[in-house]
Amino acid sequence: MSTLLDKRKFYIDGQWVEPATPNDLEVIDPSTEEPVAVISLGNQADTDAAVAAARRALPSWSRTAPAERLAHIEKILEVYDRRAEDMAWAISHEMGAPQDMSLEDQVGAGRGHIRNFITAFKDFKFIRPLGDHAPSSMTAWEPVGVVGLITPWNWPMNQVTLKVIPAILAGDTCVLKPSEIAPLSSLLFAEILHEAGLPKGVFNLVNGDGAGVGSQLSTHPEVDMISFTGSTRAGIAITKAAADSLKKVVLELGGKGANIVFADADDKAVARGATHCFYNSGQSCNAPTRMLVERSVYDRAVETAAQVAEKTGVASAHQPGTHIGPVVSKGQWEKIQDLIQKGIDEGARLVAGGTGLPEGVNRGYFVRPTVFADVSNDMTIARREIFGPVLSIIPFDSEEEAIQIANDTPYGLTNYVQTQDGARRNRVARQLRSGMVEMNGEPRGPGSAFGGVKASGRAREGGVMGLEEFMDSKAISGWDRDA
Repeated sequence: MSTLLDKRKFYIDGQWVEPATPNDLEVIDPSTEEPVAVISLGNQADTDAAVAAARRALPSWSRTAPAERLAHIEKILEVYDRRAEDMAWAISHEMGAPQDMSLEDQVGAGRGHIRNFITAFKDFKFIRPLGDHAPSSMTAWEPVGVVGLITPWNWPMNQVTLKVIPAILAGDTCVLKPSEIAPLSSLLFAEILHEAGLPKGVFNLVNGDGAGVGSQLSTHPEVDMISFTGSTRAGIAITKAAADSLKKVVLELGGKGANIVFADADDKAVARGATHCFYNSGQSCNAPTRMLVERSVYDRAVETAAQVAEKTGVASAHQPGTHIGPVVSKGQWEKIQDLIQKGIDEGARLVAGGTGLPEGVNRGYFVRPTVFADVSNDMTIARREIFGPVLSIIPFDSEEEAIQIANDTPYGLTNYVQTQDGARRNRVARQLRSGMVEMNGEPRGPGSAFGGVKASGRAREGGVMGLEEFMDSKAISGWDRDA
């Protein structure tokens, strides 16, 4: 076994510091089940130090000219691009995204968000007139203050950039707690911000778990806002923990997206939906994990989805190719296995995949791409967020029934619609209870806000709305527009 990377230090007040009390945790490579690095989990003293640094930096940073803040982000993007291969390596080894996917999509997602925030910020108006009816009334957008950022392991740079970049642009200072399962990419991100010359205290990083540093940030009296991405269970706990201090809480949580395939869908719709479900080994909150198919094309859709599953390669994250990698941890692997078995036990028809490791694999947290047919929406696999490459296919007979099934879930993140009928697309999209609807494989435009409703949280991340998420609005009357 190669020497473990020593990543025990935290980034606080512009420098790398030792933890107050060592508390080692190994970072496991999910492709090999071997440790790749060791970090330390922080405690209250570490959290307090990071928050204090952010609080000291706030008065100066919040008054910094927007153009100066923008210049810092542009420099961060420059360094981020230069360190792209290092970042891809970190992500592959910490959470198992395959080599090519890690570089192009995982790292690429962070790059895209930074660029989109730069574009949105250039046109952002911090002082806006209320309207012609009230010429001396203005709305001002101002920093929230010190923000605690808690990010997940499944899309590390996607989520880190969706929080850190708008917080910095807004004039906030921040403390990041990345997932302790996949911290290497965030530690590298801290190096990038340091190299870019971000003033000390504006960004701080403390590793830790949810019960430790996560809870400490959520309850800290000097933290003005928490932005969290992760499970609905954890989001509820954070909301309760933050209540006593009445801090702003923004949550991006789980999903159980429905993909409604009508009989007139394009020829690639089913394959596209199944591929999307298996993408990132199913570890995406916006994955279309429930495929609702109009009955007249149902059998063909089941066959196509099964073929996609069988053709989806599963292999180490350390090699190039279009395969999927392992899921992130032994715990996740076991949870997914239990849910696949639950689907079998509850009477769903297994048409591809199933329990156990893929053929020819004897180590690593690899899951067989799995397709269930004849699923009813009350089955566990249709209700629970599995977070693995598992697709449930459900038949429907009418547009109304499809909408009813799609909305019959605690979640409301992303839904999908496949039909050539434009009027029906528009009609169905407006009736689906979710923060996002994607139709006919067309992605959301750059700068679109990402976020959901119901048990998927209420965050709006990305673009102009993503900037406003990290600000407070102030209504001002009597403004002199000629001053």
